[in-house]
Amino acid sequence: MANTVEITDSNFQEEVLNSDIPVLIDFWADWCQPCKMIAPVVQQIADEYEGKIKVGKLDVDSNGQTSMDYNIRGIPALLIFSDGKPVDQIVGAVPKSIIQKKIDEALSG
Repeated sequence: MANTVEITDSNFQEEVLNSDIPVLIDFWADWCQPCKMIAPVVQQIADEYEGKIKVGKLDVDSNGQTSMDYNIRGIPALLIFSDGKPVDQIVGAVPKSIIQKKIDEALSG
């Protein structure tokens, strides 16, 4: 998908922790129906916030270590990182406006 980065256990440090802009990570799985519902919203955000935030998708089935490190118990889960630290978390398929509000807070914070 355009404007999104595939995040894995092996590139997490580089793509997320070392990023010079905030990062929104979508923790998802192929079998997760709510993940499929929220995917187009995540893509819209990637397009609208291009250059301001990095948007990544992490498949929890293939990248268990990172999911465990950040205590991901339910998906979809969206984590917002700023300066290499998680600053906000959204669990479940929520409206786009809620995600935008949290991103805007991270960008202004």
